[in-house]
Amino acid sequence: MKHVPVLIREVLKYLPVDPDGITLDMTGGGGGHSAAMLDRISVKGRLVILDRGPEAVARLNERFKEHSNVTVVHSNFSDFDEALESLGISTVSSVLADFGVSLFHLKSAERGFSFRSDGPLDMRMNPEDRLTAQEVVNSYSRETLANLIRKYGEEDFAWNIASAIVTARAIKKIDTTLKLAEIVASAVPRKAQKPGINPATKTFQALRIYVNGELDAIEKMLGKLEQYVDIGGRVALISFHSLEDRLVKDYFKEFEKECVCPPGLPVCVCGKVRTFRQITRKPITPKEDELQMNPLSRSAKMRVAERV
Repeated sequence: MKHVPVLIREVLKYLPVDPDGITLDMTGGGGGHSAAMLDRISVKGRLVILDRGPEAVARLNERFKEHSNVTVVHSNFSDFDEALESLGISTVSSVLADFGVSLFHLKSAERGFSFRSDGPLDMRMNPEDRLTAQEVVNSYSRETLANLIRKYGEEDFAWNIASAIVTARAIKKIDTTLKLAEIVASAVPRKAQKPGINPATKTFQALRIYVNGELDAIEKMLGKLEQYVDIGGRVALISFHSLEDRLVKDYFKEFEKECVCPPGLPVCVCGKVRTFRQITRKPITPKEDELQMNPLSRSAKMRVAERV
């Protein structure tokens, strides 16, 4: 299975790697971004790669086993600080995170991420986690299901979908991806269904985000970035839907602020200092040639900021 790293040209352009510094790839996945950045790292430099999936960690260890300056750690990116501290690292010079679902997950029917092939309703990025999409779909109330589908999927027909799920599971447990996709499609009016886009897309997104606590993880990570990036170091974060991008955008704007005291105070008492400057005021998106080669990159958005 060939892994195509999204926005790779733009990552290499906007995220300069210090050859002798420490680069952190928070979301190793298939290792495409890591391999490209490693080409710019000297024997004195170091690349630290994180991934929350045990199978990804094994795959990354195998891919980079010949490189003594690469360290792979089994860790959620929200706990990157603990991973770095366990390696005796206090700061890094470059940080990359790609919040998209790995192609390996999408192509593995048994992981239950995709409605393109039948598989168990799982959706856990880390199989060691407890909560599965199947448990959510079959045990949560109609109101709770509707709320999470609306919140994390930004789905206009969340109530219809939740009602259809509750009705279907009363007859038989919903335990496969294709069955859930069929139920969702039946609840979305045909006139609202867009050509080329599966009507279950937003519901599957919502369940995946919820099951894996993705937004909480991003917010937790963002809240700790300031402490761990060297002055002059850069952070590049790649989002795949508006909820993720909004979080990154809001945090980057907050990082740029120097004083948040109420207007009229003679002196600043808040102590707020500017910690980052935004390199990209608008998100960077894939160019047409990349979209043709990798249609899955169509919703990718990258924002970059520099530590000051």
